[in-house]
Amino acid sequence: MRIVLCYPVEESHVERIAAAAPEAEVVDAGQERVAAELFAADIYCGHAKVPVDWEGVVRAGRLRWIQSSAAGMDHCLVPAVIRSDLVVTSASGVLSDQVAEHALALLTAWHRSLPTFFRAQENKEFIRRPTRDLTGSTVGIVGFGGVGRRVAEVLAPLSTRILATDLFPVEKPPHVEALWPADRLDQLLRQVDVVILALPLYDDTRAMFDASALGKMKPGALLANVARGPLVVHDDLVAALSSGHLAGAVLDVTDPEPLPPESPLWEMPQVIVTPHVGGQAAWRIDRMTDLFCRNLRRWQEDRPLVNYLADKRLGFPIRGSGTPIWGDGSDP
Repeated sequence: MRIVLCYPVEESHVERIAAAAPEAEVVDAGQERVAAELFAADIYCGHAKVPVDWEGVVRAGRLRWIQSSAAGMDHCLVPAVIRSDLVVTSASGVLSDQVAEHALALLTAWHRSLPTFFRAQENKEFIRRPTRDLTGSTVGIVGFGGVGRRVAEVLAPLSTRILATDLFPVEKPPHVEALWPADRLDQLLRQVDVVILALPLYDDTRAMFDASALGKMKPGALLANVARGPLVVHDDLVAALSSGHLAGAVLDVTDPEPLPPESPLWEMPQVIVTPHVGGQAAWRIDRMTDLFCRNLRRWQEDRPLVNYLADKRLGFPIRGSGTPIWGDGSDP
């Protein structure tokens, strides 16, 4: 068995993976070699950021399992992979702690006008200016998977009223007032002060927040995107902000990405942009390796894999379907 890796592992991570599958050859391909090494892989764990001939890999017929090292699956779920018998598992939930932490930082920075005060500090201006309140506000979370659930947990102590929608609205936590099916999104948008996007990117969610959806948001609301940039139509967001319909936006992801210098979003004082750093953490690779080693043992024992994509078209594991989900207390 040949295992090919393409995420930023260190020697200690490779050793842990080799210990979980003692009879396997473990190859740290990196971004430089992954496109070629995939043709000779039985199992692949990673996130290729270079072009990969996925159709050729599928035709070659050797690869059996893809373990993504990212929660978003658009990097590998091309039509050839979706149509194939390849087993695919995601990193859903593995990075939820730090993404939720980053979401909280963006939300509090915007509400407390920190960018304004940072600019004032540079000019040595000690002037009180207005702020807003996140505490006690109504927050809508669109997409209630690993990230959405963790965001709800960190916001709950701020006495926020939390509403959420999801394609599979199951297992509502007590600190969430309502968890609705996805077709009730319009109802959510009309009544929340903050909309937080925690959706996966696939055909049905691409450009989901266009002029129509943004127009249905409560006047004066804030849009927060910590998921994928193409969920939101760039020009439509600029228009909604320019008209004053939306009070602001906080964005860790954009479309296009990187956000080009000519984008009006850079110059808008009511917008905060960070360069897709929500998933960064000192322990990120440790936790990803934990998931992969857990799944390697399950693979060898023919047990259900954590974060298995029963429907690859969706790009995420279905909560409540019996599939083990990262963080749900499944056995190692």
